[in-house]
Amino acid sequence: MANNKQKLFDEFPPVSTEQWEEVIQKDLKGADYEKRLVWKTLEGLKVKPYYRQDDLNDKSYLNSLPGEFPFTRGAKTNSNEWEIRQDIRVKDVKSANEYALFILDRGVTALGFNLKGKKDDSQIAHLSDIESLLKDIHFDCIGLYFNATHNTLDIIKLLGELADKKGIEKSKITGAACYDPLGYLSIKGAWGVDENSDFNTVKASIEFAKENLPSYRVLAVNGQHFSNAGASIVQELAYTLSMIAEYMTQLSEKGVETADIAKHLQINLGVGTNYFLEIAKIRAARFLTAKLYEAYGVKNKKSNVASITSDWHNTIYDPYVNVLRTTTEAMSAVIGGTDTLVVKPFDKTYKKSNQFSDRLTRNIQIILKEESYFNKIVDPSSGSYYIENLTDSIIEETWKLFLEIDEKGGYLKALKEGIIQSKIEETATKRKNNIATRREILLGTNQYPNSLEMASKTIEQDVFEAQGVTLEGHVVKPIKKFRGAEAFEELRLATERHPKKPVLFMLTYGNLAMRKARAGFASSFFACAGYEIIDNLGFDSAEEGVNAALNANADIVVVCSSDDEYAELVPKVNELLKGKAITVVAGAPDCMDELRTKGIEDFIHVRSNVLETLQSFNKRLGIK
Repeated sequence: MANNKQKLFDEFPPVSTEQWEEVIQKDLKGADYEKRLVWKTLEGLKVKPYYRQDDLNDKSYLNSLPGEFPFTRGAKTNSNEWEIRQDIRVKDVKSANEYALFILDRGVTALGFNLKGKKDDSQIAHLSDIESLLKDIHFDCIGLYFNATHNTLDIIKLLGELADKKGIEKSKITGAACYDPLGYLSIKGAWGVDENSDFNTVKASIEFAKENLPSYRVLAVNGQHFSNAGASIVQELAYTLSMIAEYMTQLSEKGVETADIAKHLQINLGVGTNYFLEIAKIRAARFLTAKLYEAYGVKNKKSNVASITSDWHNTIYDPYVNVLRTTTEAMSAVIGGTDTLVVKPFDKTYKKSNQFSDRLTRNIQIILKEESYFNKIVDPSSGSYYIENLTDSIIEETWKLFLEIDEKGGYLKALKEGIIQSKIEETATKRKNNIATRREILLGTNQYPNSLEMASKTIEQDVFEAQGVTLEGHVVKPIKKFRGAEAFEELRLATERHPKKPVLFMLTYGNLAMRKARAGFASSFFACAGYEIIDNLGFDSAEEGVNAALNANADIVVVCSSDDEYAELVPKVNELLKGKAITVVAGAPDCMDELRTKGIEDFIHVRSNVLETLQSFNKRLGIK
């Protein structure tokens, strides 16, 4: 065979970064480079318009291979396999067992059992209970997860007993009993029992697992709580890292070896829709955890990361968009190298999932694995100039925030002083404002909604049930979990439940291109509140348009035309309506101040706060 080592395209001379920048500056024609081309994320990360090989030169961790410290490229060396996990809400052990067998036959490789959290209402209290729950399940061949609050130690002891009874090799039992007293304190405001007792339970669980279930994880750090409260990616990682450090410190003081803590610890992270940042987040999480373990003298610095699709972006309206969201989230988690993935059902926001929604949930992961072969390539994002730089930026900013919390005395002290809650609320408020002004889009909710959809007919539960309600005996203010869409959904549900649905009439006139564009904008704007929209092809005069609007019993008339025509048209429309409907102008014309002097107060445009504007209209229309 010929030994041909000729480089491709060697006839093209290399182009330096300086040459690229010269061309860009020329094209900008004096415009500010930073403002026009550099994107600043919610986390404060600056994202450049392009990246090159030069941007990777100072990143030392890139010299490591998959399976090597600091595990940025993952702990896996031969494939990118992950556990396809589906969680089951346990009402009774018999029906939960039947459903577990059903989904195991359909591609699931890990089971999660969500148990009741009441202290005196354990569903797994005796050997017979866990035996019935796991009947006919080869739990040494799958990942086995328990989401319980107060009785984790009892569960893992019963699991050990059952393994002995069935003659199962205990080292083959994998998964986690996700006990997280710090996480419970964070979202409930109170300890399960009290601080000392809860940490003693963790200690006892780790010591039992060390002797009896060596491959089983019994302590969880639930970083997804922060994600579901609206925290940024950097905050989620930094506070997760702080929780790990808190466990390391508290438990080592009680005599638990840090190596045992790390071995039996499960990290649960939320995964959102910011595709590339979420890929980078998981890679950064492994790096940071490895560095933290190194600081605590842990020899085996590998971490186990479970990814759980976030609730933050899920919506009641246009719920099938949730399928697209969770697919994107699942792809990010898998490309980032997650060890376990839980995809939540698309309809979980407003009803109990059924076999149909559960099937879609499973199939997202099965398609990624069996048809898209995402499990074949270790660290598929490796070498991407963009993702590598995002990973590095997240690492740097997360470490800064982690050190800030550490300097304030660690996670527990910062939580008790309200520092963490305050920082998350600040970010969540910013995100809510971005959604209200449509800087952050929730398709089908604050942009391009289906005005004919009636969600109140499908809701089976109180979707706005308070999260983070302070428990009796609370010691901290709880972190409130909620979804970004809630304010828009409350607004629209109020409209649906009102005896008369408001009628919005598009009075289109004049310039064809402008009136069509503005009518489309206004329709999408007011459909977010669930109003009935009447669009029109155009009118020849203000009189004709107003007569048609009054005949349609319009509550709001939106004038859609060009700026040049507004100065004369809008006052005339307002005068003809005689207060029988609210006059609204689509756009922000130059004559806005002049129109205001003539009594026109309502304008909608791209800089409008959509939520506040619609809330104002609902109030004026008597909708509560």
